[in-house]
Amino acid sequence: MAVKVKIGGNSRTGAQHSLGVRILRVALIACSALLLLFFSVFGYYYFKYQKIVDDRLNAGPMFTNTSQIFAAPREVRPGQKLSAGAIGQELRQAGYNNNPQMGTYQLRGDTILIKPGPQSFHSTDGATITTEDGEVQSITAENGVALRGYELEPLLITGLSEDKNRIKRRLVSYKDIPQRMVQSVTAIEDRQFFEHGGINYARTIKCGVQDVLSGRKACGGSTLTQQLARGFFLTPEKHIKRKLIEILISFQLEARFSKQQIFEMYANQINLGQRGSFAINGFGEAAQAYFGKDLKQLDLAECAMLAGMIQRPNYFSPYKHPERAMERRNIVLDSMVETNAITKSEAERAKAEPIRLAPPNVDASEAPYFVDVVHDNLVQRIGDQELSHQSLRIYTSLDPDLQRAASEAVAIGMQNVDEMVRKQHRGNGPITWPQVSLVALNPHTGQVLAMVGGRNYGVSQLNHATSKRPTGSIFKPFVYAAAYNASVNGQTIGDKGIFTATTMLDDEPTTFTFDNGRQTYTPRNYKDEFHGSVTAIYALAHSLNNATISLGQMVGFENVAALGRQAGIAAARGTPAVSLGAYDATPLDMAGAYTIFANNGVHLNPWTLASVRNLNGDIVADFAPEARQVLDPRVAALSTSLMEGVMNFGYGYETRKRGFMAPAAGKTGTSHDAWLAGYTSNLICIVWVGNDDYTDVKLAGALAAAPIWAEFMNRAIKLPQYSDMKPFSYPDGVVLERLDKTTNLLSDSSCPNAYSAAFLAGTEPHNTCSHMGDDQRNFFQKMLGIGGQTQSQENQQPPSGNEPGASPNPAAVRSGPPPNPGAQPSPGSSPNPVVEEPKKKKNFFQKIFGGGGDKKQQQPQPPPQ
Repeated sequence: MAVKVKIGGNSRTGAQHSLGVRILRVALIACSALLLLFFSVFGYYYFKYQKIVDDRLNAGPMFTNTSQIFAAPREVRPGQKLSAGAIGQELRQAGYNNNPQMGTYQLRGDTILIKPGPQSFHSTDGATITTEDGEVQSITAENGVALRGYELEPLLITGLSEDKNRIKRRLVSYKDIPQRMVQSVTAIEDRQFFEHGGINYARTIKCGVQDVLSGRKACGGSTLTQQLARGFFLTPEKHIKRKLIEILISFQLEARFSKQQIFEMYANQINLGQRGSFAINGFGEAAQAYFGKDLKQLDLAECAMLAGMIQRPNYFSPYKHPERAMERRNIVLDSMVETNAITKSEAERAKAEPIRLAPPNVDASEAPYFVDVVHDNLVQRIGDQELSHQSLRIYTSLDPDLQRAASEAVAIGMQNVDEMVRKQHRGNGPITWPQVSLVALNPHTGQVLAMVGGRNYGVSQLNHATSKRPTGSIFKPFVYAAAYNASVNGQTIGDKGIFTATTMLDDEPTTFTFDNGRQTYTPRNYKDEFHGSVTAIYALAHSLNNATISLGQMVGFENVAALGRQAGIAAARGTPAVSLGAYDATPLDMAGAYTIFANNGVHLNPWTLASVRNLNGDIVADFAPEARQVLDPRVAALSTSLMEGVMNFGYGYETRKRGFMAPAAGKTGTSHDAWLAGYTSNLICIVWVGNDDYTDVKLAGALAAAPIWAEFMNRAIKLPQYSDMKPFSYPDGVVLERLDKTTNLLSDSSCPNAYSAAFLAGTEPHNTCSHMGDDQRNFFQKMLGIGGQTQSQENQQPPSGNEPGASPNPAAVRSGPPPNPGAQPSPGSSPNPVVEEPKKKKNFFQKIFGGGGDKKQQQPQPPPQ
């Protein structure tokens, strides 16, 4: 019997199977399309960013080899307190032995053999230096000739910043990076760096989930390659598109470079905080900034600290937050134990090590104000394009030891200034904190040895050492030098005869009218105290305004101004106010101006640049200082003698109270600003203190600037290269005499209270204080028939109201107020000053030829401008 089977159920199953196949086919097509779209988009962006990477890499090296700034070479001389080991340490800092192209040395007990390489500043001039008990005994050249001195390789100060963003970087190669540095960075930042292909997928996914759940983009899942891609090619903000681009660039970097090359780029690019106003990029710069070391010299703890700072450089700054920095360093050390880079005992020893940082004062170590001046000079002389496209070795005039002394002296001195300002403003509203500058010069070469341009370079980059200010009373020595100029030419001044240190000057109230009578000018002394008839040496020591301006009138204001201009004070003009320093100059200008006194009358333009070389040591440019004879050497010596009086028994005596006792000459200044300009046989130092807004600082130069000057000089004299501060020498034609302070005659046993003063030969007193009744006139006075035979006790004013060498009354330590700013002539005016004063005495020529008297129109006039 036939059986019929119904298969309706099978039809449904077949239909379902057919639908599933169709769905699978659609899904596969969609997936393929999506994959095609993904790879198309990925390929598009991959090649797009490949071009961006290509363009960036083809534009030049990833990092510019910035020009390096070097200090002046240290000169080693027999007799200096310096050991062979200390010389070797300095040569190591300069790269000797580490870089044979720079040079090598061999230390053999107390003897060191030095051989510069082809890249050395000194080419191939070698020497052997023998020391004993920490003192240099002899220096011998390679040919056996004994040398009086030998210059060591100049030390690196810093590099120029790369761009307007003020980035500092010292490039290092992978072989220069300590293994501990590599291990510490990978342990804390990217443990699989040497295994992955640029992306740590597991870590990236984990961080993505955390960020989604927390609602914050805080998880750090980036590899070192991604960090390099972000820092070098991208902006730091966080969003998904930027993250994808970062991944694409990471693939490009991994495809192009080895892991060692990527780590080297990372080590040079990573930001590690701020120093002053400069960004610290790369481990090479960071090692110097934080530890004062070359990267190769870092120990385990120091490597770990830098690696720990990568995450948040400012938050973990060891200067601002040492506890945080140490805690983070120890976390890095624990991570290194976990990765088997170090043992637990090594980690514990490193954790026990304190953080030893380089001094935080960027002004002391890197001289940023000085470097800015060097940069400006380079741009002027060799051009901005050449400077920015070459890796140059720039050799300068700076002495790093003296720069450190200058910076420390300013820091200490300004604490004293701030305290005085604070006392002035008790409850009187906001305080204007004064600014400061210090310039130190070699008086015989003109080289700028140290420069501090402000209180803190990180706060303000305005260089006060190159900013113009009224010079005030530190200009007064030029008035007295102009008078001495007349003396060496046999000329008299007014009715005073030949000018000498004991010439009597009138310190009396005087009103000057000038500009054809349209303006008046009435200088004042401090507290309006006038001293009557005083000696020139007393007038300068106590900075008497009216005595000085009366001398300027007799010499001729234009003659005074002309001397100032010859000395580099370009703004000086022949007005009465020129005698009191009413015209502007920079502290650097004034340092140069004082070379005419300290350098036998020769003016030297201050200079910072010595030579520019390329990386091979080839000379790009050499620079020679500019010098010209401005004063007769006798005039320079006579002026120096007057300024020694300022320091020994005048307003500069504050420097002696501060312990600086070496022979020195100088002048304080107080107008709206406080100054001290002073020098020894081997250093000129100018200190300025004042307000940026030109308001009156209301501090005397003796109280604000002199302590800083003394602090600096006390530090300088302890350095081997400046320890031989000698008494000033006097040329032929100048004699130094001891004078009785009561009579201003030669001192003898009957009048032992004496002071020293220099005279042009033939103009010195010839009688002693015990023979007052004799004819006291000098040779020129006798020849010309001028000068009385006796002087009244009142006119025989001693150099100081106190004993010579005693401190003046602190309440009166001030150079006197400035002329009324409203009455100062404009630099372009042509004044014709007239003196309204009591009856004038006739001078020698008036007695012979007639004229004189007290008629105003017959008063002596200065030459026209």
